[in-house]
Amino acid sequence: MRRAALFALRSARRSALRKIITKSSPFAPPNHALVPSANVHTSSLIRKYSTSRPPIQSSMRVPKIPLLFVGSLGAIGAWYAYRGDGPDHLRKAQLSPISASPTRSLSTASDFASPTAESADPAPVATGHEPNRKALVVDNDQFFTGSIVGEGPLAKDTDDYGRKVLEMMTPEQATERLRKNEQSFLVGRGRGVVRYDMVQLPSNDPIEDDHAEKIVEVPSSVAATAEGVNSSDWMFWGVFDGHSGWTTSAKLRQVLISFAARELNRTYKAALSDTVSPFPSSAAIDAALKSAFVKLDNEICIDSVSKLSKNPSKRLAAEILAPALSGSCALLSFYDSQSKTLRVACTGDSRAVLGRRNESTGKWFATPLSEDQTGSNPNEEARMRAEHPGEDYVIRAGRVLGNLEPTRAFGDAFYKWSRNTQDMIKKNFFGRTPSNLLKTPPYVTAEPVVTSTSIEPARGDFLVMATDGLWEMLTNEEVVGLVGQWIETQNSLANNKGGAANSTAWLTSWFKSSNATSLPVEKGGNMDKTGRIDNSHKDTNSNASPKGGAKSTTPEKPIRQQQWDTPSAQTRFVVEDKNCATHLIRNALGGKDKDMVCALLTLPSPYSRRYRDDLTVQVIFFGEQGDASDGRVLVNEEASAVVRKEGAGAEGLKAKL
Repeated sequence: MRRAALFALRSARRSALRKIITKSSPFAPPNHALVPSANVHTSSLIRKYSTSRPPIQSSMRVPKIPLLFVGSLGAIGAWYAYRGDGPDHLRKAQLSPISASPTRSLSTASDFASPTAESADPAPVATGHEPNRKALVVDNDQFFTGSIVGEGPLAKDTDDYGRKVLEMMTPEQATERLRKNEQSFLVGRGRGVVRYDMVQLPSNDPIEDDHAEKIVEVPSSVAATAEGVNSSDWMFWGVFDGHSGWTTSAKLRQVLISFAARELNRTYKAALSDTVSPFPSSAAIDAALKSAFVKLDNEICIDSVSKLSKNPSKRLAAEILAPALSGSCALLSFYDSQSKTLRVACTGDSRAVLGRRNESTGKWFATPLSEDQTGSNPNEEARMRAEHPGEDYVIRAGRVLGNLEPTRAFGDAFYKWSRNTQDMIKKNFFGRTPSNLLKTPPYVTAEPVVTSTSIEPARGDFLVMATDGLWEMLTNEEVVGLVGQWIETQNSLANNKGGAANSTAWLTSWFKSSNATSLPVEKGGNMDKTGRIDNSHKDTNSNASPKGGAKSTTPEKPIRQQQWDTPSAQTRFVVEDKNCATHLIRNALGGKDKDMVCALLTLPSPYSRRYRDDLTVQVIFFGEQGDASDGRVLVNEEASAVVRKEGAGAEGLKAKL
């Protein structure tokens, strides 16, 4: 959700006007699509994706970018470094054969035309002595894969036509990249949460996503507790999807939970003096969360300007205005262990989905706990038009003033400041000319929509929170089914290793292993492509039972699955990771299709942004531990990257208590 749209559009135009490449060039893609044949050497072929479908409009502001995945590319060996063997070595590399086994295309065989006679030129005979590796060649709006023959590194990273040339990651390197930022904590407090996993995978450089987690022990003097209990827990998890920079999401990581805890503290304390009920009402708690969000955004966008007017300095302006000039969505979950109530406050288009097991079928049921707040959501569009009557372009092409997709966000001050404020900041410090459509700001708000859900720890409920990059790749049901599949696999491993002796033993009291090849998930409770919640699948308290025969819908494929032409079969998924969040991202990128996973992870910034967004995923597992709880929050070493690094121990990753 960054400024990739303009960049991609310019790139597409440049690609359309690219100079004509001669047919004799060994690096030039042919003007016709080809398919490998037994009589044609694959080193002379480049497979090109084509389709009669209309171009895809990406939900991540990347308009009309097709995916071209090449099966084989010839003569990559010419780019090897000179290793002291003289010119003969370089010529030998140019003539070295290319692997005759092309990587699997992301398109189907029917998307390719028949080979022509031009492509049947004889190829060099393979010697069988040179090592073989895979390469990735990246153009403006397409990329190709092929084989490299030889041992040396690439001598240059671009070809004669300006295309990026990279050695593709091996599956082992891809796994290392996926697990680089994973973290996992075991919560031994016996208050409804037993574990939470998280991971981040950047696409932008630097990553614009951020996250935060914290457990706050609340004494009975602040919040009412059960008889004989001296305290309860407030547990917070947040994911923050930044855009136009990383500074706003970083600010949210630093202070949003503190703002929320402060407002909740006031609300719960006030309720203690109530003679009717010592617990605050649901509406009061929702209002506290909304107040925290709005107060923080006012500090970012309004108070920063006031501070600057008292002490005008470009250095100070650069420091305090940075979070206002960029922006970020925010998704914050708050679990009260006393009431066993989960609240999800959503500003923007990150999403939270609850997984609950149907005890009669053994499958999981997905229930969205947030609504994607974008200009494409009819609910948000109606709200915006009601707040700004007579402004036809308040939502244009699904975007605020035709530009910003989220209708709710922190920062993004250019949609909140008055024209006079923007002119002042531009004149005295820096900024940009206000849009001609700017008439009645603010257009964007940080006030969240809050949903409330009763959690049933004994049933093993779980919550998945993720920035929209994940939901572009997987549906709600696929995500919940993948977590269910992961749980069953870990349960089976725990039983094989002796149950209680293993750190995953907490799973055994919940589930029975399944040998099913498809994901253990039921249909229903999904969102359509606009992010609207289909309320026919759940009641107003988000406690719909999967036993009730909920109405089933078939949502449109996520945008990236359309872009990659991903097969619908659930057998494409795999379980290889101890960290559940990492498991979700691996399967979002291709699962069993290792070539696809490796290619998507090899793509560097900014090229990667055309195929995937920054990814931040959290998975929270609810459960009951009974006497097994010891009050501690411990790093789960087998699913945390820091403790696997040389010389690092569990103390290298701080538990958030």
